Amino acid sequence: MSRSSVFARRRARFLHEMGEGVALLFTTPKAASGYDVRYRYRPDPDFFYLTGFTEPEAVAVLDADRVTFTLFVRPRDRTKETWEGRRSGPEGAMRDYGADHAYTVAELPKRLPDLVRRARVLHYAFGGHADGDSVVAGLLGRFRRDARNPKRGPVTVKDPTDLLHAMRLVKGPEEIALMERAAAIAAAAHREARRLVKPGLFEYELEAAIDRRFRAMGASGPAYTTIVASGENATILHYAEGRRRIGAGDLVLVDAGCDVEGYASDVTRTFPATGRFTRPQKRLYGAVLAAQRAAIAAVKPGARWDAPHEAAQEILLDALLEYGLLHGSRATLKKKNAVQRFALHHTSHWLGLDVHDRGRYPDEAGAPRKLEPGMVLTVEPGLYVRADEKGVPKEYRGLGIRIEDDVLVTESGARVLTEGAPK
Repeated sequence: MSRSSVFARRRARFLHEMGEGVALLFTTPKAASGYDVRYRYRPDPDFFYLTGFTEPEAVAVLDADRVTFTLFVRPRDRTKETWEGRRSGPEGAMRDYGADHAYTVAELPKRLPDLVRRARVLHYAFGGHADGDSVVAGLLGRFRRDARNPKRGPVTVKDPTDLLHAMRLVKGPEEIALMERAAAIAAAAHREARRLVKPGLFEYELEAAIDRRFRAMGASGPAYTTIVASGENATILHYAEGRRRIGAGDLVLVDAGCDVEGYASDVTRTFPATGRFTRPQKRLYGAVLAAQRAAIAAVKPGARWDAPHEAAQEILLDALLEYGLLHGSRATLKKKNAVQRFALHHTSHWLGLDVHDRGRYPDEAGAPRKLEPGMVLTVEPGLYVRADEKGVPKEYRGLGIRIEDDVLVTESGARVLTEGAPK
């Protein structure tokens, strides 16, 4: 199946689920990283999911009534392409991306009113794109003032993101294949980190080796800022400084995933810098590993999405009681969710085009969403004991441990995509 047919199939489903009206999607604007310098461009995931188009300054118009797909894109420009890279232009948008009609983005103000005017419903998500919000607000204001025109434009504005994100939650075969590649590359990078780590190495040296491995194996780069946290830095969940020299008695927490054609992997491993755990490190690591195994076993079709979290919490609570980090009645501690003092985050999140992928966790009735084949989620229990934590045995202070895998829900249960990373 060609890439263009994949996106065409998604658009067809989206238009069918819309039922009526016109949807407008604006891609992400370029982001500055300093004066006259910009970050590597990444298109808006929703926009990309339906169009496959990866250039900035683009607008998609999807008409459910006429079943048409229109793209507004940057024009071809030899000088700008010499400086900034190739452009598709309107002809390329139709030839390569399946647009029924395509125009330059400069034509948007002139052509958009007629594309939207005939629809009863406008599908647009306010608040995600400032320039898009301004365009849509101006368009609706124009229609309200246009009293003599029998086609006065949409009378209803609906947010299409719930529909779109529900589609994104269940991955198709082509998406799973890309996520398998991202998982395999991330696993290789984690194996390299495990091989290279030693006391005296700086965190940033390990980070550089991981990111190099991503690029060397064909990923576009990290899916998020790579975390290499040694010693008590591992108790900081999103630690990013990477300046510390790794010590002989340290645990090293590595949270690193890569991006492959827009799809992310997200993997965490924790290991001793010398290759040998101390007794307190081994105890807490064993608890987190047991919690993760129980959580992965809870991933199956029809299970609540939070079932892995609940399974992990039970294991961690027992360990915290056994090792003297919590005291009191187990029932009372469970009722008070006391484990959250050291297990700071939820065990899972969706994964896909976004690292924390889109899609609601409750269903329409407010109950936890049920897992379905094709969903991908992380399973990442952790324990974090700050160095200044009061009322806990001294030997556990400053320890941070997280073990994270990417898990695909299958018809028969769970498949760990990142099993190539040792733990």
